[in-house]
Amino acid sequence: MATVVPSKTRKGTRSAACNASALSSLCCFLLIVTITIFASDGNAEGLRPAFACDARDARTKGWGFCGTNLGIAERVSDLIGRLTLQEKVRLLVNNAAEVARLGIKGYEWWSEALHGVSNVGPGTKFGGEFPAATSFPQVITTAAAFNASLWEEIGRVVSDEGRAMYNGGLGGLTYWSPNVNIFRDPRWGRGQETPGEDPVLAGKYAASYVRGLQGNLDGGRLKVAACCKHFTAYDLDNWSGVDRFHFNAKVSRQDIEDTFDVPFRSCVKEGKVASVMCSYNQVNGIPTCADPQLLRHTIRGAWRLDGYIVSDCDSVGVLYDNQHYTSTPEEAAADAIKAGLDLDCGPFLGLHTERAVQLGLLKEADINSALANTLTVQMRLGMFDGEPSKQPFGNLGPHHVCTHSHQRLALEAARQGIVLLKNRGPSLPLSPRRHRTLAVIGPNSNVTATMIGNYAGVACGYTTPLQGIGRFAKTIHQQGCAGVACSSEELFGGAIDAARQADATILVMGLDQSIEAEFRDRAGLLLPGHQQQLVTRVAAASKGPTILVLMSGGPVDVSFAKNDARIGAILWVGYPGQAGGAAIADVLFGTHNPGGKLPMTWYPQDYLSSLPMTTMDMRSDPRKGYPGRTYRFYKGPVVYPFGHGLSYTSFVHTIADAPTVVSVPVDGHRRWNTSVSSKAIKVTHARCSRLSLGVHVDVKNVGGMDGSHTLLVFSSPPGSGHWAPHKQLVAFEKVHVPARAQQRVFLKIHVCKYLSVVDRAGIRRIPMGLHSLHIGPITHSISLQAAVLGVIKS
Repeated sequence: MATVVPSKTRKGTRSAACNASALSSLCCFLLIVTITIFASDGNAEGLRPAFACDARDARTKGWGFCGTNLGIAERVSDLIGRLTLQEKVRLLVNNAAEVARLGIKGYEWWSEALHGVSNVGPGTKFGGEFPAATSFPQVITTAAAFNASLWEEIGRVVSDEGRAMYNGGLGGLTYWSPNVNIFRDPRWGRGQETPGEDPVLAGKYAASYVRGLQGNLDGGRLKVAACCKHFTAYDLDNWSGVDRFHFNAKVSRQDIEDTFDVPFRSCVKEGKVASVMCSYNQVNGIPTCADPQLLRHTIRGAWRLDGYIVSDCDSVGVLYDNQHYTSTPEEAAADAIKAGLDLDCGPFLGLHTERAVQLGLLKEADINSALANTLTVQMRLGMFDGEPSKQPFGNLGPHHVCTHSHQRLALEAARQGIVLLKNRGPSLPLSPRRHRTLAVIGPNSNVTATMIGNYAGVACGYTTPLQGIGRFAKTIHQQGCAGVACSSEELFGGAIDAARQADATILVMGLDQSIEAEFRDRAGLLLPGHQQQLVTRVAAASKGPTILVLMSGGPVDVSFAKNDARIGAILWVGYPGQAGGAAIADVLFGTHNPGGKLPMTWYPQDYLSSLPMTTMDMRSDPRKGYPGRTYRFYKGPVVYPFGHGLSYTSFVHTIADAPTVVSVPVDGHRRWNTSVSSKAIKVTHARCSRLSLGVHVDVKNVGGMDGSHTLLVFSSPPGSGHWAPHKQLVAFEKVHVPARAQQRVFLKIHVCKYLSVVDRAGIRRIPMGLHSLHIGPITHSISLQAAVLGVIKS
């Protein structure tokens, strides 16, 4: 059985202001629980009253916004027309006030669901019939699975549990997740929350997880409303005296278009997300939450967001109080709303917007536009349709949370996300017959909440690494270090003695939230304190194979272990969630064949010497000794590359069918002629809608163990100077192949989206000529040739 250990509430640095409201909500909850009885089938009918438009209120028949037979836009317009200015202003903040005269209750917009329903935001509480929720692996771990269907399924389960908690009166329906920022710098404390360093991977994750959360309902209806954050170029929390509240990210148009905006564009255009959150930092001197180019013109204009834009918590206050962007608070409120901000996480707009209208800085029509976006989302969620129990998903209740199937999915997600970095010999998998006694050593060897990472809730239960391994073999447990800081060698003796006695030694080392977290960036990439010494000395003493298991969000320079012949294997498990210990043990003993791949580059410690976190440039600059960032632009030595991951079996790729020449239809222009193969065509000049190529790849498992293989396809464009990355991910697919069997995989690559590059001016272009596709050791060349369709008169 898993050990049930409630995790602490992690409200982080942004939620101190919520303490009083949380206490009040808890009191209300306890009162409700004492007078409410759940139906026997788990339905929470009667516990959650109607948010608005209660059928028992005779007035609702005369209010157009309650008319479910009307269109949502008409209902929203009717509601806004009935509100006073003061009532409107009180709806601009996360803890939106009730409008009693219209039968509308107050609503807390801030809930979190990064990798399971969380109690970080004040909109969600645990207790009573909902003591916990399924806690999946941290995002960086599930990203390593490179499995879009898994991500969508996790989102579906999380939204099932979120809807159930809403029905039970303990949750909201607006979740400010996922975090799709690029993991640009390996020191970033919040890199663990992201899908990694590659924009295509991050964009695919964003769209998949959002689709799972929001559901696919008719008429634009939503199961829950997701939010992609933090827009944009946000990837520094607190480094070397610079914090996120004061940081001005100086970013080129090239890097904005090529890297930072890609996941958000996918989230909005492909995932159809209901919300985007702007970030704390400035971008090129303008706070993101007050930048009309970013909010109004890009998110809502170019990408056509159907939803609302929310600030990161207190960031409107930050742009006034910390960044001193405006002279008065009223100007800050006006600038944010006019830029396209619809909702403030924090009190600032509630305090200063009415005065901004009185001073003529803002029009009431601007407030109406903001409210139209937030109220539309609430309408799409069914919040103005009466009792939750009579709506879609109204049947979800306590028995739909922490179900056996949900917890099995958490285990499967952890298995798929584990990456086998090294396997000398091979040393893994272990055999229960030959390795009957195992030394289990390390500060993370018997942890619970550490396995979840940040933005966590209360898990259904935990299986620690020690417990998981104990299901396969007798264990001798020694911590070796009192914690991950490993500040002394006091406990080394017991660990070394255990290794001398056991048939094999498992060292579970790494990081936790005391080392990397929100508002806590890392100083370096090495294992903390004396961890390296512990690993080396235990490995030297061990009479059997030594296996290093690393628990972390960010990469760790473990070159010493990679090069140490006494360390037979290395596993990276990220933060593997509530079932992490079971998943680790399954991989160690071969009941699961690892198939995860690293979603970020693992750099040596020396990489940081010429790389301030504050320098945003992605591309290298040899003149300045600047090495560049991520596998796309960095060419130096690495510990382990992006996409690295071993298996207990071997896979062979063969390209069964792929084009060698692709014609790119181009609208004519006076500068084009029939010889344009050396050009790079603007994407806006190409006929992109159906321009894709198909590649069929045969994947053969030539080993003796069934396994899942992650097929990664990279492209190298023809020489384009400083425009192009060395290579970039253009497609990936997860495929399960039985031993000695073969599967054919079809990959569809959209030419304009994936074979284009971005020039210095931020213009996306398709280079004509030979593009090289890299699939494992195979390279296939495809020639892109322009076909001019007609002439546009100048």
